[in-house]
Amino acid sequence: MTNALDREAVPDSRNPLGFDGIEFIEFATSHPQALGGVLEAMGFRPIARHRSREVELYRQGAMNIVVNAQPADLPRTAQPVERPVISAFAVRVRDADLAFRRALDLGAWGIPVRARAMELNIPAIHGVGESLVYFVDRHDKFSIYDVDFNTIPTVDPHPPALCGLHFFGLVQYVGTDRTADWVAFYSQIFGFTALPNKVRFGIMPKGLLLQSPCRNFFLQLIEPDETARFAPMEEHLQRIGLGTPDVMAAVADLERRGVEFLATEQVHSSERGALTKPLLGSVMFELVKSPAEEPAPQR
Repeated sequence: MTNALDREAVPDSRNPLGFDGIEFIEFATSHPQALGGVLEAMGFRPIARHRSREVELYRQGAMNIVVNAQPADLPRTAQPVERPVISAFAVRVRDADLAFRRALDLGAWGIPVRARAMELNIPAIHGVGESLVYFVDRHDKFSIYDVDFNTIPTVDPHPPALCGLHFFGLVQYVGTDRTADWVAFYSQIFGFTALPNKVRFGIMPKGLLLQSPCRNFFLQLIEPDETARFAPMEEHLQRIGLGTPDVMAAVADLERRGVEFLATEQVHSSERGALTKPLLGSVMFELVKSPAEEPAPQR
């Protein structure tokens, strides 16, 4: 007799949407060439252009970054302006449609279908501020990039990562006394787990760390300093964390490529981590020494 569990996708209570890491992170900007120069200094390479939109794909190793200069066609989504903003991130899931519908059942706000003719519909929900969270299927034989993008001729579609760089996570700035609200959002809908305050990665001491249910990446929630608690501030995704087994080797490599790192009494590069100076007024990358790998949850 066939086991009923073999006939349907049963959510894992520890990983209700079937997360399997970050598929891509998206920037919105009206100056894509300037941002492209920053990404290339960080080791990314342009490998493909969208078939019908002002969108370009950059890659190094297993990391994909999308640069979106297409004017937004939906309210409450990021418009490309001169200063780049992190406008979305996508997570790999076992079943994108199932993950999307379950997220809606758990209280997420979905966005309308925006796919044009011959384009994939990538389901998404609203995230912090004007950002989106996409759900992406990863198939063995093809990916979303094979359908929606044209590869750039003569370019290696799989450029190697500098010093083992990989996505470590994202830093999110939240409003005063709003950490608990965001912990509830990420834990109830996605299955993130808040880590004890004694658990710290990198050199930035503030904020609460949340670990993804797949244990492949982290979110860090940071509230304003006491001096800025009553100043108006928009909640947003602030910077990208990049993991590496050797922070100082990565810093040296990136400095040779023209990337500058903060060096103050409070914040300076060390074996634990490093922080780039703001690029184009808003773009920052944080290097973090990767923790020892733990066994992934059983599926």
